[in-house]
Amino acid sequence: MKRVIFGSLLAMIFGVSLSATVYATVNGHDIKDQDIKALLRTMPGARFEQLPPATQKKVVQQAVQRYLLSQKAIKSGIENDPEFKKALAGIKGDLALELWMKKEYASVKVDENSIKAYFDKNAAKFVKPSRAKARHILLKTKKEAENVIAQLKGLKGAALTKKFIELAKAKSTGPSGKDGGELGWFNKRQMVKPFSDATFALKKGEITTTPVKTQFGYHVILLENKEVGKKATLAEVKPQIENVLKMQAFRKKVSSIAKGLTKGAKISIK
Repeated sequence: MKRVIFGSLLAMIFGVSLSATVYATVNGHDIKDQDIKALLRTMPGARFEQLPPATQKKVVQQAVQRYLLSQKAIKSGIENDPEFKKALAGIKGDLALELWMKKEYASVKVDENSIKAYFDKNAAKFVKPSRAKARHILLKTKKEAENVIAQLKGLKGAALTKKFIELAKAKSTGPSGKDGGELGWFNKRQMVKPFSDATFALKKGEITTTPVKTQFGYHVILLENKEVGKKATLAEVKPQIENVLKMQAFRKKVSSIAKGLTKGAKISIK
């Protein structure tokens, strides 16, 4: 029960974005994150930033139209309609609770000593994993991969990278082919095991000398850089810790208030 209550409280607190992102301006009114999220509620799991550009444009256009229609409704005098007043009274409690919760959460303060103590106690959690920066060429057959490796044999440094990019653009069947096989930075868990094992076994500037087989096909991998895992500094994780401690304090505060109100109320559950 407590989880359900706090889950709804968190939804209230963070349901209205604090972001200053403005997607459009209509008659001087800014269309912001909360306007976009109101429309995305009909698309469970959808996130605006992950939508195709064309879909994003449609969502913004719909948000604009929604605002214009709401203004038309207000000007029509709908606020004086008895049905409107009844509906407004029904959401008054939820709206009041939402705003009150946001203010209560904002009022919670976390001191530096608490942050440092949490960091020291949970040091094992704040370890940055080893990561690699690599390129790959994905091919359908082992023979094709061996042929690519043969074309790269003997090359080093800039010459190797240049040739690798050329072959990736010309031969790779993977989506990164058009970008010269670039994968960016990733840790071991972000790639399938055979690929990760082969990548992290390389030294900077080396390629795999035998094709690496995965469920996607055969890979030729070039390791561009590698970083060994290390413990994160307090400065790096301070915002994360502060949020955790703030939420813990907030939960405790609201729970205490709720218990006090429950004790003083006349309750009859039917």
